[in-house]
Amino acid sequence: EVQLVESGGGLVQTGGSLILSCTVSGFNYDDYAIGWFRQASGTEREGVSCISTTDGSTYYADSVKGRFTMSRDNAKETVYLQMNSLKPEDTAVYYCNRNPPNWSWGQGTLVTVSS
Repeated sequence: EVQLVESGGGLVQTGGSLILSCTVSGFNYDDYAIGWFRQASGTEREGVSCISTTDGSTYYADSVKGRFTMSRDNAKETVYLQMNSLKPEDTAVYYCNRNPPNWSWGQGTLVTVSS
């Protein structure tokens, strides 16, 4: 059974930074692209970024491009999301999953950006 554990969220002021972590267990880590997703209150979940398991290439939504950086540590079976220059509109619960998402969602980690 695949387990996803997200961590690293918190309260930060506009312009601040956070690093999110997602540990994935229960599957062959190298077989899938992994994505970060977020869901703000009252909105649908949206894709934020993803990373290839083959060449490490990354993709970012336009809304976070240039501010967020996704990386992975295969040995630790963990992916990261470095978030800089945070804006109030980045406030959401952040999740990781396969890309496209196909596993059960974890609990996510809440990021709150105050203005």
